[in-house]
Amino acid sequence: MDPLIASMKVAASGLEAQSTRIRIVSENLANARSTGDTPGADPFRRKTVTFAAELDRVSGASLVEVERLGFDEGEFATEYDPGNPAANADGIVKMPNVNMLVEMADMREANRSYEANLQSIKQSRDLISATIDLLRASQ
Repeated sequence: MDPLIASMKVAASGLEAQSTRIRIVSENLANARSTGDTPGADPFRRKTVTFAAELDRVSGASLVEVERLGFDEGEFATEYDPGNPAANADGIVKMPNVNMLVEMADMREANRSYEANLQSIKQSRDLISATIDLLRASQ
């Protein structure tokens, strides 16, 4: 397989992986204050994404893919909020284990990785077009 086509395939796998990561981070951010429905119920649990390298047998390139979606098993924070429907008898509410600062940093990194993969595809496309133009001109 042509190396430029292979590079586009690798970058496309990166785009797909990073778009999944952005979706998961968005879900975490959207649910950062989602408590349980009943007293003592567990709130939203932070989701995680695990990537893995996958060998593409056709091109011989190492692609990235989402290996699994999981949950952060970290402890839930607690807040005193006796008016919340999820509060226990002492007025304590379990809050999601989502750290907004960590999620925003993860979102920024995923965005930059997505943009880098997109730029790689654009560069490969431009090189393929330039090669085709040169071949046409030489005839």
